[in-house]
Amino acid sequence: DDELLRMRRACREAARILREAGALVKPGLTTDEIDAFVHEASIKAGGYPSPLNYRGFPKSVCTSVNEVICHGIPDDRPLRDGDIVNIDVTIFLDGVHGDTNATFFVGNVEDDSKQLVRVTHECLMKGIEAVKPGRPIYDIGRNIEQHAHAHGYSVVRAYCGHGIGETFHTSLQIPHYFDVRSNTKMEKGMTFTIEPMIAMGSHEELTWDDEWTAVTKDLKRTAQFEHTIVVTDDGAEILTKE
Repeated sequence: DDELLRMRRACREAARILREAGALVKPGLTTDEIDAFVHEASIKAGGYPSPLNYRGFPKSVCTSVNEVICHGIPDDRPLRDGDIVNIDVTIFLDGVHGDTNATFFVGNVEDDSKQLVRVTHECLMKGIEAVKPGRPIYDIGRNIEQHAHAHGYSVVRAYCGHGIGETFHTSLQIPHYFDVRSNTKMEKGMTFTIEPMIAMGSHEELTWDDEWTAVTKDLKRTAQFEHTIVVTDDGAEILTKE
């Protein structure tokens, strides 16, 4: 119970920082500037940006633009009108981690990218709807995959949601596609992330030489949304809300 109370606070702060970082997004802004904001906001909240120095990651936030699936490293390239950018915020606060992300529009975005982002958020919510104590983890991925495929999109398979709490990533894995091997039963009190990455083209990916930045192999756009949730008596509570 004590850990869950601390997680609620950390997750609320992560949600607030994500919202405020997203409000900065506009053409001409650099992802380095987003990183500086998230770093300062995390420190002001009394916490620490979890990604910084995590397994050597060099920045305080992941910023993934257009065809970048996840783990994009902030840099000095200005965002351009029509881009989409995912901002992935995790804060370590009171001994626990709160993890959330969202995809934002940069200026005037074309309709096909708007639909991708809309459907990706719907996939996240479909995944959360599948959370029920006693049900297998693969129900989450099945819901997400069915919704993505119904709109002609693919689900990235190389990355998944994860258990979270006093440890940033626990051994519990949450695939966003149907995998019968993911048959661990959900139990009340479990805390984990659901963070589907949905692609316009193929789900296949490549990793840049920086050993972090993952991109779609066909360089088509991808979007992502994430919440940290806790399994309740009859479903899920989203912790990463203000």
